[in-house]
Amino acid sequence: MYKKQKGDQTVDYHLGIDIGASSGRHMLGRYVDGKLELEEIYRFKNAIRTINGQDCWDIETLFAEILKGIRACVDKNKIPKTLAIDTWGCDFVLLDKNKERIGACVSYRDNRVDGIMEKAFRIKSKNWIYERTGIQFQKFNTLYQLLALKEKAPEQLAQAEYFLMIPDYLNFLLTGAITNEYTNASTTQMVNAGTQTWDEELIEAFGLPRHIFQIFTKAGESIGSLRPEIIAQTGVDIKVIACAGHDTASAYIGAKEQKQIILSSGTWSLLGIVAERPILNEAAQRYNFTNEGYIDGKFRFLKNIMGLWMIQEVQRCLETSYSFAELVDLAKSFGQEPPIVDVNDPRFLHPQNMIAEIQDHCRQTGQRVPEEVGDIANTVYHSLANSYRQAVNELEEVCGCHFDIINIVGGGCKNQYLNELTGQYTGKKIVIGPDEATVTGNIQMQQKGE
Repeated sequence: MYKKQKGDQTVDYHLGIDIGASSGRHMLGRYVDGKLELEEIYRFKNAIRTINGQDCWDIETLFAEILKGIRACVDKNKIPKTLAIDTWGCDFVLLDKNKERIGACVSYRDNRVDGIMEKAFRIKSKNWIYERTGIQFQKFNTLYQLLALKEKAPEQLAQAEYFLMIPDYLNFLLTGAITNEYTNASTTQMVNAGTQTWDEELIEAFGLPRHIFQIFTKAGESIGSLRPEIIAQTGVDIKVIACAGHDTASAYIGAKEQKQIILSSGTWSLLGIVAERPILNEAAQRYNFTNEGYIDGKFRFLKNIMGLWMIQEVQRCLETSYSFAELVDLAKSFGQEPPIVDVNDPRFLHPQNMIAEIQDHCRQTGQRVPEEVGDIANTVYHSLANSYRQAVNELEEVCGCHFDIINIVGGGCKNQYLNELTGQYTGKKIVIGPDEATVTGNIQMQQKGE
């Protein structure tokens, strides 16, 4: 048990806890002369575990790591005034009437959702769902996860009194407060884009229990203080704030160019704009754009695109070990014009061998087959830039407007070669950074909620 600490009272620290599918980190932020300074305090791994034959998140370990990161702040005598948590979207837990978790925390990657979306379309059409929610169709959207639960474990849904997404549940464990944060809830495909509230007609149409969904908490609102037992374990009392709980929403908040195209670049690329209202026309649905919740009543109108996953997999498959910097140098120095592959082809999602898949794609499309390492890497980078060009063209067509700038944020913005290619292919001015956009956006909302 930690003795309660006060820490350095002269500095206002804010703790941004950013958790992804493979890792999480605690970033401590403070404002110096109006500029945000960040320090990584703690980092931990996250991974899927198999529980009773299902792919699940180890939520108990995840929460234990959150507490370790808070204690790491205490050990450095840097006590945050506030903290906020962002994670990926779509996944959730259910609580019973005693606020105990029902079942494991199943991952969106689990195969329980296979075939469920198609069954849903027999109840309500794709057009009907999209016109109400504006959310792109992915088989692991929360709507289809809940329908899978209704079909395969109806007793769990029958016991449920509360529905919490992952950041909501972690905040509940910290504070005891039951909340549904809006930006993450919007990824469920159960929120009405027009009213920005739970779509009761949709929920009823699919036979889901309406009472489990809470009134929305908005980014910047206070959730509460730490439970007494958490204070005893960590040695501090910290105010918990709702940030934009969906990590992409936090990344967009952290971007510099709020009125231009934003490209959140990492393992996946999310290219879009901040929109004043949802865009629900036929072209938006055809091009598979999504209208996800944002702050101040606005929307993130964006498209999910393959990102640096392809080059990560190429690196993994190479017989000789190369750093990413070395792969960039080899790509830049390769003389021939590269072939172009469709990076969004499902074949590239989880191939056994990414290099072989790229080469097969080139053969099947009648293009030159890359053999050398630099040629393969260059093919990936040019193909990614080409996919950004296509997405920008679709975006401008759907919106009926023109943009001059692409603001690239996230870890991928450190890849200068890909940034240059993106500018060449799209014809847009490229603005770089911040690379820590997600944590920046997380902490901006904490400051708003003080």
